[in-house]
Amino acid sequence: QVQLVESGGGLVQAGGSLRLSCAASGRTFARNAMGWFRQAPGKDREFVATISWNGGSTDYADSVKVRFTISRDSAKNTVLLQMDSLKPTNTDVYYCAADVRSYRSGGIIRYTNTYWGQGTQVTVSS
Repeated sequence: QVQLVESGGGLVQAGGSLRLSCAASGRTFARNAMGWFRQAPGKDREFVATISWNGGSTDYADSVKVRFTISRDSAKNTVLLQMDSLKPTNTDVYYCAADVRSYRSGGIIRYTNTYWGQGTQVTVSS
């Protein structure tokens, strides 16, 4: 059974940093892209960042570019999200995603995936 377990969420002041970690088990994702999404109460889940199977390609939501960095350790089956210069608008539940795939809809590249973690709360106070 595949499991994605996130950790590293918490409460931080605006301008601070958090590092989210996601450990996968049940199968290897060494040949699959992984990523992070976010979701606010009552809203759809939104793409945050993704990293290719070999770490050679990354993509970010415009709102987090420069401030967030995604990385992975395929040998450990883990993916990380370093979040710097956090803003109150970054407050959400963050979900790890595995087997992330891109597709084009309405001229925009979007992302979908097969597996989800249980989510970790990130709260940024002003």
